[in-house]
Amino acid sequence: MTAIAVLGNGRVGGSLAAALREAGHEVTVAGREPGAAADAARMARIVINATPGDGSLDRLAALREELRDKILVDVSNATVDGPDGLPAELIHPGSSLAEQLQEALPATYVVKTLNTMLFPVMTAPASLTTAPDAFLSGDDPQAKQTVRDLLVDLGWRQEWITDLGGIETARATEAAILFVPHVIRSSGFVPFAISIAR
Repeated sequence: MTAIAVLGNGRVGGSLAAALREAGHEVTVAGREPGAAADAARMARIVINATPGDGSLDRLAALREELRDKILVDVSNATVDGPDGLPAELIHPGSSLAEQLQEALPATYVVKTLNTMLFPVMTAPASLTTAPDAFLSGDDPQAKQTVRDLLVDLGWRQEWITDLGGIETARATEAAILFVPHVIRSSGFVPFAISIAR
């Protein structure tokens, strides 16, 4: 059992929290109440960023001390939305939210994952007809192994998890969000994930 704080209580945060509790972890969910994120992060070993990506950097940079020596699992994408509410462009072109978080939180182990799929797939990867991929980006091998173990608890098979390398590789997975609006407009809001055919 691991103490986990989920920052963000929307569809993504709520579904991750429920699945991790079901897997036996001790999970605290922090919404937007003043001080809630700091209190939750302080008590956790692993913190999951499920806050809207356009404001994640400021929110999390303010928690530098609470996140010291913690693993921060970043599942958000920092985008500017178009008129229909779907992602239209990246906020950090030439970089990534994960890299910006790692720079702002040098004593925290940032690992990017689960950001290349619609949220229902995060906790039910086997529901797709084709095996999906979950990608890991981060600078600390031990932190990535811990996150890999969490993904297994969420139903991800080891062969579906690909370690891309350092935190700079998050640029590629974050850019994949630009597929999402076009797929949704073409096929509707049907769960899908970016996967690599092998």
